[in-house]
Amino acid sequence: MKPPTFLAAPLLGRGPIAPDRLGLFLFFLASLADGALMPFFALWAQHEAGIPTRYIGLLLACYAGGELLATPLLGGIADRIGRRPVLLCSTLGVGLGFVLLSQMHGVFAIALCLLAIGIFECALHPTVQTVIADVVPEDRLRMRFASARIASGAGHIAGPALGAALALLSLNTVFVGCGISLLVAALLVFCLLPETRPLEERSAHDDEEDEEGLSALFPAFRDRRLAMLLLWFVLLEIVDGWSAAVIPLYANGEHALSPSGVGLLFTYGAAVMALLQWPVTKWSERISSYPLVIASGMTLAAAFLLLLLPPVALTLYASVTLFSLAQVLFGPLVPVTVNALAPPKSRASYMAAVSTVNDLKDSAGPATGMLLYGMAATLPWLIGIPVAIGAAIGLATTIRRHERTASA
Repeated sequence: MKPPTFLAAPLLGRGPIAPDRLGLFLFFLASLADGALMPFFALWAQHEAGIPTRYIGLLLACYAGGELLATPLLGGIADRIGRRPVLLCSTLGVGLGFVLLSQMHGVFAIALCLLAIGIFECALHPTVQTVIADVVPEDRLRMRFASARIASGAGHIAGPALGAALALLSLNTVFVGCGISLLVAALLVFCLLPETRPLEERSAHDDEEDEEGLSALFPAFRDRRLAMLLLWFVLLEIVDGWSAAVIPLYANGEHALSPSGVGLLFTYGAAVMALLQWPVTKWSERISSYPLVIASGMTLAAAFLLLLLPPVALTLYASVTLFSLAQVLFGPLVPVTVNALAPPKSRASYMAAVSTVNDLKDSAGPATGMLLYGMAATLPWLIGIPVAIGAAIGLATTIRRHERTASA
């Protein structure tokens, strides 16, 4: 499928910013909006939109659910119509959706708007990752994906501060600011980003008939290697997601931290991840994936073990440090491996599969963590230890098997 001419090339020609560097800035802007929005969504819904408290969680589920459901279907559409038009549509849709949301009232209207925002957002992250993989040599890809995580982490650190500043004007202004962040991203794509899909892939897709249904768009249903890799990855991500969902209640319920102290704890965790990602990835650049993934699983298990101790500020901060370190160790490895697994013409579809796992972490992680916490306060930590170790061994073995096959 050929995009319209005005979507095919950047307004300013090949600009001064390389596509992969522009991709890092797009990650920052998307995370900036997300970080600004989430702390104030419940307050906005209650005080500005007049939403009853019992519906606020449902609205957040609409936002996450729209992205989760749409990613398998649309997340890899950049393989068919190109990276540039998909990023333009995605950033424009999300940006305009946030601006529109600031003026909306009523549960049904807001739910529909959040679903639409999630659908537009589903292709954003996998397509930016695909742009990076298109232009960066394979031997530098791990470092570039680490840089993407740093950019995303910086956005999540700066986002709450931006949201707090905008909230001084009004809670509606927070949503307008989030929308402007994504509209700036759309402007950068329109002016500076060239199409990075290789010419031979474009010709192949122009000549091919559309493949059948869902399996053509979500390759995990066809590629057993990818499905096994993602199975272990999703287990690691879900147990890691228990920390963000359960620690606030656990720490506050045990009177270890105040609500503001919990906020500082997770700001610290995001800062640790952003600060450690580059030096740790640089240090481990020549180390094979197997020991790094095993180390990340052991680090996660140690973090859960610390949470079994009586909760005080010291053990909570030490645990969050280990959670951040585990993400630093295995975070860049999975997209690099998935990119190596992907056929050139299906790169965006494979990256969409990784994005789906991240969405599952944000939905299934809190849900399962809270379910276990409701049964017993320490149950998430007791179950997290063996699951983290087992999933890390499974993921490391799967990655090593692929690396051996690729080098044979």
